[in-house]
Amino acid sequence: MCGIWALFGSDECLAIQCTNAMKIAHRGPDAFRFENVNGFTNCCFGFHRLAIVDQLHGMQPLRVKKFPYLWLCYNGEIYNHELLKEQFEFDYQTRMDGEILLHLYDRFGIEKMSSLLDGVFAFILLDTANRKIFLGRDTYGVRPMFKLLTDDGFLAVCSEAKGLTQITHSMSEPVKIMPFPPGHFEEFNLKLNGKVESVQLERFHCCTEEPKHAEYDDAEQLGKGFALETVKSNIRILFENAVRKRLMAHRRIGCLLSGGLDSSLVAATLVKLSKEQELQYPIQTFAIGAEDSPDIAAARKVAAHIGSEHHEVNFTPEEAIKAVEEVIVHLESYDITTVRASVGMYLISKYIREKTDSVVIFSGEGSDELTQGYIYFHKAPSPKAGAEDSVRLLKELYMFDVLRADRTTAAHGLELRVPFLDHRFTAYYLSLPEEMRAPKDGVEKHLLREAFSGLDLIPDEILWRRKEAFSDGMTSTKKSWYSFLQENIESKINDSQLQKAKKLFPYNPPTTKEGLFMRQLFEKHYPGCCEWTTHYWMPRWIKATDPSARTLSIYKPEKNQ
Repeated sequence: MCGIWALFGSDECLAIQCTNAMKIAHRGPDAFRFENVNGFTNCCFGFHRLAIVDQLHGMQPLRVKKFPYLWLCYNGEIYNHELLKEQFEFDYQTRMDGEILLHLYDRFGIEKMSSLLDGVFAFILLDTANRKIFLGRDTYGVRPMFKLLTDDGFLAVCSEAKGLTQITHSMSEPVKIMPFPPGHFEEFNLKLNGKVESVQLERFHCCTEEPKHAEYDDAEQLGKGFALETVKSNIRILFENAVRKRLMAHRRIGCLLSGGLDSSLVAATLVKLSKEQELQYPIQTFAIGAEDSPDIAAARKVAAHIGSEHHEVNFTPEEAIKAVEEVIVHLESYDITTVRASVGMYLISKYIREKTDSVVIFSGEGSDELTQGYIYFHKAPSPKAGAEDSVRLLKELYMFDVLRADRTTAAHGLELRVPFLDHRFTAYYLSLPEEMRAPKDGVEKHLLREAFSGLDLIPDEILWRRKEAFSDGMTSTKKSWYSFLQENIESKINDSQLQKAKKLFPYNPPTTKEGLFMRQLFEKHYPGCCEWTTHYWMPRWIKATDPSARTLSIYKPEKNQ
């Protein structure tokens, strides 16, 4: 996890512009560097470092003697860098995983380079010899990146939009700041005056395609065909491989554990593999919840079963309500369910940073989208419709769950790892017959549960525990977190204000007091930037006025809740 920032063709003094780079200092608390580009006086890089791999040579922009004309600023982890280094016999100068980008680009060019990277990343690559700039972002947008491009060719790039909102430019009209599309790279020509010209924006990978780096993977051979036992075995092989490759770190590893299926499978597999690899410390797991939260109770059972060093973080609704504005500032979003779920993740990340030495944090994001885990999938009109919506959700992750997971952890200088979004694992799962992936016998994620059944990896009651949204499971079924929040907002927003909301905010107009409250906080910090959230996350195929699963007619709480 790092913060990257760069300007090409700035009309304003760089010493003034660079203060904007400090707005993402939380992403890299270990070190900061600001560097001008030789020969291009109005171009520069800013970098905030969180040291995870290669403590000695890890500062950026990364440059090596072999390629003095290449400058690389990237945020992410390339899990297959050692494999590719051996495969192509590259001569490394550092131990940094990102060095692989320089060698791949030199040998194969930008498109093949991007498609061979197994990992999560956002990169800015400058080639001064050919006067080219390249931007790129991983398939699911696990690592964030925003860009600002003016009509006269001034380009500004940053991990978070907040590092661009106060950038000075010569345009008389406001310039849009937009998220860089996941799974794409963009090529720019760099003019002698430092300005740029976009040449091409191309997709290098889509979630439904087998990734090109798969041929260089060292995972166990997969079985052929769609027989149930073969499929279950393949799911286990690929999932375990996804967790194993993410153990790459020189800092302590921990895991978020809500007690739901996804985080429990991640935590259990992580503990198992950490013992196999003889890590010199126990894996710490972290759960958060208010009094009588079902998540806290379930997580406790899982932690006892897998033998992790477990931490429970208790919070009051008052603490959560107090954190909402801070959370919206970090998120750069006003989506209701994203804000609700982010509060708990923000508070638990704060605890991890202040009370422990775990820095690399595993989590279960992506599973619900991939395996049709939301309870509204029970209402899908057909397996085909369910499969199509699963792909839609995966493509939109960078605006919702992945955005939440990145910003709430990065806010406290932690690095997130999400094995369910492994390229090979997701491509394989999406290649399975549509009927196989659909809910079965009234149980969502049936295939995933069945794949791990009978192994005693996690307790059976957790393996078959029904979906509970993170923001709901933190509080008891008697009264959800969103109810506390809505009650508090009731005194801050009146009916008259809500009636005027549509006129005041014609783009994505809020329809509830809670939505209006969040939108007001967002506009306070990011006026005129409402297009960063293209739409609200809502369940499909069912009459829903609220994103919480607990409000849906098909929601059934567990008997023991």
